[in-house]
Amino acid sequence: MSETLRETALRLDSEDPLAKRRELFALDAAVYLDGNSLGALPAHVPARMADVITREWGALRIRSWDESGWWTAPERIGDRIAPLVGAAPGQIVVGDSTSVNVFKAVVAAARLAGEERDEILVDATTFPTDGYIAESAARMTGRRIVPVAPAEVAGAVGPRTAAALVNHVDFRTGRLHDLPGITAAVRAAGALAVWDLCHSAGALPVGLDTHGVDLAVGCTYKYLNGGPGSPAYLYVAERHQGVFDSPLPGWNSHADPFGMTPGYAAADGAARGRVGTPDILSMLALESALDVWDGVAIEDVRAKSLALTDFFLECVRGYVPDGVVESLTPAAHAERGSQVALRCDAAPAVMAELIARGVVGDLRRPDVLRFGFTPLYVGFADAERAARVLAEVVTDLGVAA
Repeated sequence: MSETLRETALRLDSEDPLAKRRELFALDAAVYLDGNSLGALPAHVPARMADVITREWGALRIRSWDESGWWTAPERIGDRIAPLVGAAPGQIVVGDSTSVNVFKAVVAAARLAGEERDEILVDATTFPTDGYIAESAARMTGRRIVPVAPAEVAGAVGPRTAAALVNHVDFRTGRLHDLPGITAAVRAAGALAVWDLCHSAGALPVGLDTHGVDLAVGCTYKYLNGGPGSPAYLYVAERHQGVFDSPLPGWNSHADPFGMTPGYAAADGAARGRVGTPDILSMLALESALDVWDGVAIEDVRAKSLALTDFFLECVRGYVPDGVVESLTPAAHAERGSQVALRCDAAPAVMAELIARGVVGDLRRPDVLRFGFTPLYVGFADAERAARVLAEVVTDLGVAA
């Protein structure tokens, strides 16, 4: 007799080399499939933050900028994120929000491209804030925005293109866009490729250096588990650092920050991406959270992510009545991030009831159920239970095909 889906889940969990990583997180009995919005708390972080607050801030006070390494945290933590996105050290600085870093990157890209290039291509399906910020950056630099579907960017770039801002993974559907191909096309046209990695960093290999990405930004509170509002990061390829012209030249990015001179002189390296005083508490919580990645290969995370999402979709097909939900997430592995988006007519009511029954995903109005699979702490039994409870909920609510 063939094994049931529940038996398959247990077998897959027993064979999973990453399964024990779950023990590093503070989790309860719920199935948590919203790590693509807010990653779970690594269990050791509270103790680390207690030490930061009571000893580094409480006892050492101002001395901690030097003695506890606060001043160097943005670059130090950037170097810890670098291997997860395929970057060599010295190219990532941590700080500010994703929105602020998008602004820095797009304006700097336009300035690097030259005045004769008057168009900024923007992913037409982008997370709304990226679009808002890009519009402002275009006004500031005298460019115009050209919305383009990611699949059409390669054919849309030309001699007037200054930069292209694209999301690596679509936040609604989980579609993975072609970073190598799009980057190559953008650079071949003489423009700069700017990538938003919020929904890919920590879930799959990115290969910033290998694929010649110019600039990239990302948040740290999703797959990197840095905590709510944890600081974002900015990647500036080494070849651009000497001429990277930030639109926010704060005192922290000055070559001599404590000289307090009226004239601005940019620091060397990734530090040019700094602005003002770092948010040290959030910064150090993120640094501590990154410990869960020690000894983990991002390629192994990707393999489990694909296996998890494959299995979840198999369970949905096995449990949920035909026609009640429709997957918006591509079946092809090369086109899939680490989430599954299901269209459902009664999505708001269904997600509310799923959460009430201990399966936590999220909703994208009006009709998308979104489930994020974070391989460091989500297992195959979680995937099976989520699909089984989904079937129970749509049946109990009388959701029809």
